[in-house]
This record gives sequence, C-alpha cells and structure tokens, in this order.
Amino acid sequence: MIDTRGQMHIDYLIGIAIFLTSVIFVFSYTAGLFTPFQSNSDEVTLIADRISTNMVEQNMSAGNPHTPNLLNGTKVDYFFNQTNADYESTIEYYGMSSSYLRYEFNITMESISSGLLIHSTGKTLPTQGNIGQTKRIVIVRDENTGNETQRMLSVRVW
Repeated sequence: MIDTRGQMHIDYLIGIAIFLTSVIFVFSYTAGLFTPFQSNSDEVTLIADRISTNMVEQNMSAGNPHTPNLLNGTKVDYFFNQTNADYESTIEYYGMSSSYLRYEFNITMESISSGLLIHSTGKTLPTQGNIGQTKRIVIVRDENTGNETQRMLSVRVW
C-alpha cells in the first residue's frame, strides 16, 4: 500500500522545532515585560542595613572596638533629639536624597525587657510600598551611672 499523505518525518520535526522556538520566545519576552514592576525591597533593606551600621558603629558608639554594639547613652539621646529637630539634614547626611531618588526612614529604639518605646524619629511608616527593615540588639550605657541596658534598634527605609 502506498502512502499518499505527503507528510515526511523531517517535515514533522521542523514544524515542532518552529513551534517550540516560538513558544520559548513568547515566554521570554513576556517575562521581560514585568521587570519594571518588580519590587525594590532588596535595595531598601541594604540601605537600612548600611544606615544602622553607620549609626551603631560610628555615630553612637561608646568607642570600644571589641564591643561594636555598645552605645554611648549621651550620643543616643543626642542623635534622636537632633534628628527630630532637623530631619532633612539627617537624610542628606546618610545620602538618602538626590535629584533622582529620595528615601525616607523611621528609626525606633525600644527596651527588650519591657517592650516600651524609648526613642523614635523619622516619618510615619507608609501603608503601602516596599519597606526595608533592619533590627539590631544594642547595649546602651548610661555615662552618668554606668548602667547598661539592652535595647532593640529598628531602622526602616522606604
């Protein structure tokens, strides 16, 4: 019996190859369409981490290189009072404002034992959007009495 369908195996393979190539192209193209809408949560988390490290190890440090999380209580009070008084200069100091992008922050310090809020500065947290957060456990030494207390420092950036 003679086959009169006119389809050969090579024609079938070429058709499948063209179909699969076009499907792969469509999927790779549509994935690139949504790239501008992806979140920047990694970026703001890195900024929050950089700011918390700078604050703890340079601005509020008690000067002990063996205990980087030991903070001077006077410097802590000064930082929060200064930031509450002049938020814009703090934004500029940490490099969070430029002609292209601007980030906002909220920094809180609370007691670990009681959970009470000790200090707070910055803007109110937004209800939507990506917020990067870094939390650090720090020891704050009162320079007058020498007492040390453990506190939770939270830095949030958006």
